[in-house]
Amino acid sequence: MNSDFSIAVHSLVLLAHRTDHMATSEMIANNVCTNPARVRKVMSLLRNHGFVATKEGTGGGYMLDCTPETTHLGQIYTVVCAGTLKPGWCSGDPDNGCMIASNVQFVMDGLFHEAEEHLEQYWKRWTIAEVLRQICLLHEGKSDGIPQFEKGVFEHGG
Repeated sequence: MNSDFSIAVHSLVLLAHRTDHMATSEMIANNVCTNPARVRKVMSLLRNHGFVATKEGTGGGYMLDCTPETTHLGQIYTVVCAGTLKPGWCSGDPDNGCMIASNVQFVMDGLFHEAEEHLEQYWKRWTIAEVLRQICLLHEGKSDGIPQFEKGVFEHGG
């Protein structure tokens, strides 16, 4: 996973928080603490999947085009970085005579696939609105930074 997921979530939470639900790439980049080109790359993915819209020209920028209460981080993860948990290279060689070297790739592929599924399920427990709520609680001094779900909102565990 790379930082594009964090940029995407940060940007959507920022847009959800703004009263006009709109910001330029420069405004978003300043808030995310990265460069506008990086923001535009991520926002392009979000636009292509219906999370944001764009307004061209003077007074233009990115507008929130999804509902924060129903847009979950699993959707964002799938768009921005699904499949990136597994490294591009894995040790071993199926043609190697050694039992370990010839089979480790298959086992690791399965483990990474399962881990990816669990991670996607975890992200589905969070919405953009819930992330914003957690940030507000932290800002108000009502949180220690460890996410606290409202009672009954989410099930914990497997």
